[in-house]
Amino acid sequence: MSILPIVQILGFLLILLSFLMTLPVNLLMFGETSDWLAFVKSASVCFVIGVVALSVSGRRKHALKQRQMFMLTVSAWVIIPLFSSLPLLLSGMNLTITDAFFESISGVTTTGSTVLTGLDSMPDDILLWRSLMQWMGGIGIIGMAVAILPFLRIGGMRLFATESSEWSEKVVPRTNSLARSLVGVYLGITLACLLSYWLLGMTLFEALNHALTTVSTGGYSTSDSSMGQFESLGILLVATVFMAIGGMPFFLFVRFIHGQRQPLFRDQQVRFFLVLLVAVAAMLTVYRVVNDHADPFFTFIHALFNVTSVVTTTGFASTDYSMWGPFAVVIFLFITFVGGCSGSTAGGMKIFRFQLSMLLLREQVRRLLHPHAVFARNYNGRVIGDDIVASSVAFSFIFLATLAVVTAMLGALGLDLVTSFSGAVTALTNVGPGLGDIIGPAGNFQSLPDAAKWVLMATMILGRLELLSVFVMLSPDFWRS
Repeated sequence: MSILPIVQILGFLLILLSFLMTLPVNLLMFGETSDWLAFVKSASVCFVIGVVALSVSGRRKHALKQRQMFMLTVSAWVIIPLFSSLPLLLSGMNLTITDAFFESISGVTTTGSTVLTGLDSMPDDILLWRSLMQWMGGIGIIGMAVAILPFLRIGGMRLFATESSEWSEKVVPRTNSLARSLVGVYLGITLACLLSYWLLGMTLFEALNHALTTVSTGGYSTSDSSMGQFESLGILLVATVFMAIGGMPFFLFVRFIHGQRQPLFRDQQVRFFLVLLVAVAAMLTVYRVVNDHADPFFTFIHALFNVTSVVTTTGFASTDYSMWGPFAVVIFLFITFVGGCSGSTAGGMKIFRFQLSMLLLREQVRRLLHPHAVFARNYNGRVIGDDIVASSVAFSFIFLATLAVVTAMLGALGLDLVTSFSGAVTALTNVGPGLGDIIGPAGNFQSLPDAAKWVLMATMILGRLELLSVFVMLSPDFWRS
């Protein structure tokens, strides 16, 4: 198996990354850019290595085979965070290699867990680079979900047949057009989010950073208190709307802007996703009003914001919701598993897998009552094949097995049960904050042992790549010619 196609694409990605590294300096040239030299050095390293990679691989375009796509997918999500950590490592913050790599992996995978403190006084260029990493990771996730995972028969996008011409030829004739449309939609939504934040009172710098991390469902903020630094309910509502948008399938927005508006509103995944957000927020509001006599409107806004943040795996927090009572903590733990829609920037197990599970449960009950009947599985107007069901079952098993192993590893490294379990969950689902006093909404991951951070880094990548694309490379069959 030739690695030249992989080297060629990775070289192109590193050159693109080098140009992105210049943005914090260029955008802040009239402001504070205390670490400008770190960005220049990092960009130079990425550019030189990228050029060398392109030179080695040659000018000829290489067609990727299935195994090469597996290797490209996994290697890209390791190499890009590795080089993205250079500005953090070379900056004046004196970060260790472990902490710099942890921050970049958390950023590019849009997890949002952080080892940094003192964000309120941190240099603007570093804050902007953290946000750019998440925004870059968000568009990378969409591209992977739409272009690569369906081909590899991984993930829920196969339910929507995006690998075929079923709808793409009617909306965007070629793959290049689809890619441009997705990037255009992503940019447009980010700009709309930025303007909304700015009009509601954020400074332009705050609006830019939070727009980048809201639409990408990443969750990095410019303050240790996250969204709690803003007292405006309007900002929380806007953030809730754009987090929800980030958690929806972006290819449906492409169809929307090309005149096909019905699929967005009729999509079963989207409808279930939105109902879930409102229903859980309403349940938490009732709980707090009854037990704490809280103001219903104020409580509902904060509940809806934090529920949306967790379900979409963004990781913003307007307050320490672990102080809302035991029932609220349990609910937030459960919804950490859910995630957004397939084809979105969100992580988690994805809405469609829960819907598939409910369909299979209903079918099994009916089959017990009518053993000789034939039942058709339909989802969003399409027949669900056995391969999709098998993929969903395999993912669920590997997810739970990985969760158990990671929790045990963190426990063996000296972490308590709450920190071990919630840390494993939040890394695997790419949510960000966990539960407890250490890594909860009011804490961070700085105090964890380095070994635990490396375990969590590997888990973030596993979760971002939907597990199966990594585990298939561990199979001996993958390496047999």
